[in-house]
Amino acid sequence: MAYEYLEIHADGEPLYRQLYDSLKKAMETGQLRQGVRLPSIRRLSEDLGVSRTTVEAAYQQLCVEGYLKSEPKRGYFVLFGEQPAPADPRRPSLTSAPLTAHFRFNLGTDCADAEAADLRIWRRHVRDILNRREIIVSYGEHQGEPALREALSLYAGRARGVSAGPEEIVVGAGSQPLLYLLCGLAGKRCAAIDEHGFVQAEQVFRDCGIKVIPLPRDENGLRPDALRQSGADLAYVSPSSPVDSGSAMPTSRRFELLRWAQETGGILIEDDYNGELRYRAHPIPAMQGMAGGGCVAYLGSFSKLLLPSVRIGYMVLPPSLLALYQERARNYNQTASKIEQLALAAYIASGQMERRLRRLRKLYAAKSQLMGKCLAAELPERRFTLEETALYFRTPLTPQEAEFLCAKAAEYGVRVRTRENRDGIFAALSFSGIPLADIPEAIRLLGLAWKQGDDRI
Repeated sequence: MAYEYLEIHADGEPLYRQLYDSLKKAMETGQLRQGVRLPSIRRLSEDLGVSRTTVEAAYQQLCVEGYLKSEPKRGYFVLFGEQPAPADPRRPSLTSAPLTAHFRFNLGTDCADAEAADLRIWRRHVRDILNRREIIVSYGEHQGEPALREALSLYAGRARGVSAGPEEIVVGAGSQPLLYLLCGLAGKRCAAIDEHGFVQAEQVFRDCGIKVIPLPRDENGLRPDALRQSGADLAYVSPSSPVDSGSAMPTSRRFELLRWAQETGGILIEDDYNGELRYRAHPIPAMQGMAGGGCVAYLGSFSKLLLPSVRIGYMVLPPSLLALYQERARNYNQTASKIEQLALAAYIASGQMERRLRRLRKLYAAKSQLMGKCLAAELPERRFTLEETALYFRTPLTPQEAEFLCAKAAEYGVRVRTRENRDGIFAALSFSGIPLADIPEAIRLLGLAWKQGDDRI
């Protein structure tokens, strides 16, 4: 038998690996077709001048991977003998996407200001945990590390007015995984959400088989009358985010939503994204504390408060869902790193988190004020709206503008990202990741790029 498809050399990789690679390639390229019987181990070892162990090792690995099938007293047969269809060259793939270009200024919403990050202190807390070998060699707690839940109970109470003991808090790798868990516990059928929408939350609801009902809002936020008429049994709200009035949802509207939940048995999901980072006025306490925790599931995270790469969020469950969670807790795996959880617990307990919060409020107040002035001066023809807790200015774009203006900004070394909701596409110009001193030059260049772009659209 000819073995033109086999390439075996005395030097280089182990012989069994060379044989494995050659056989696999022959099957994937069609040289060895499905159903073909391969030589016996003894025959191939003699023909190639290699040991039987070498051939057997290669055959066994190919069997494990599903390329070959071993039939007792008959031999080895090819199971896979066709190459997968080539990808459509017209369809872009993740691997063919161009690498991110180098930008002089980053106005993206997905980063934090490295100069303002407590990297030295954070590294110290992580290193301290890594040195505790008896802790890091075991799995974490299903509900989250007790030390972190204890620290979060105190921190959330002081910073956000959240009323929760450690036993009511569930830790996870950010808000979205926790929302999946919450939907499974709630067992609800319809979720009401602000008409402007929140793509990540809507995707979770749909993944969980929950109907999403967009509802209108007024200058105070989600309208309670529309919520009552919708028939929804869940309502997803972000009361600390600015509404049409330009400020957070007023207390009166919060109480109206709480009355809906109390009277209907519905559950309010309060996404308090960056609720403690309000800097133009004192933060309004969370609805969860106003309700005494009874009908509100609270979601909090640290992506912009600490570091975006530290994917830790937490959820406070109302009593009805907490009891159900505790019944099922051992069936859920913890998604957040135990090492990072314990480092965060120490960071909070040492008072660093609240000191950092005070510094960031001052910093973001200065950044937002400066960027607002620069945008008004450089792009006076455009309307910009400050999203305070999201830490960016937004301006609407047409679909034609969106791609072109981002590309023009990139030519000038400025990274800009677009986002989309039911209102349409908008540019989100974030000041979270850019140093304060760089803002004027970044906006000057953006102005030049967009003015040039506007002339060509």
